[in-house]
Amino acid sequence: MLNQTKHYRYLALFCHVSLLSWITVWQFLLRPEQVYSPLFIVLIYIVPLVLPLPGVIKGKPYTHAWANFIVLFYVIHGLTIIYAEPHEWLYACIELLLATGMFIGCSVFARKRGKELGQGLQKLSAVMDEERQRFERR
Repeated sequence: MLNQTKHYRYLALFCHVSLLSWITVWQFLLRPEQVYSPLFIVLIYIVPLVLPLPGVIKGKPYTHAWANFIVLFYVIHGLTIIYAEPHEWLYACIELLLATGMFIGCSVFARKRGKELGQGLQKLSAVMDEERQRFERR
C-alpha cells in the first residue's frame, strides 16, 4: 500500500471511530434531557456506524466505499441540528467535522486502493467499445 493511501485510510479510520465515540457521548451524556429512548438512539445513531467498522479496520476498499452512504446521514443530521437546535450547534459542528473527515478519507482511500489492486471501474467508452465488438462478432 502506498504511503499516501495509508494516510487516507488512517484519516477514515480515525474519523470513523471518533464519530462513533462522539455520537455516543453526545446522545447519552451531553444531552440535558433524553428525548428518545436509549434503544432508539442505539439503533438509529450507533448501529449504522458499527456495521462497516470491521471492514474499515481491515482496510477493505469496498467497505470504505459503501460506508460513505452511511456517513451522509450524519452530515444531514449535523446540518439539521445546526438549523433546528441552535443551543447544540457546537456539538453538531464537531459531528460535521468528523463526518466530513470520514467521507474524504473513505472516498479517497477506496479510489486509490482500488486502483492499486486493479479493481477500478473502466471508462464508459471502453465498456461501450467492448460491447460493440462482442455484438459485431455475432
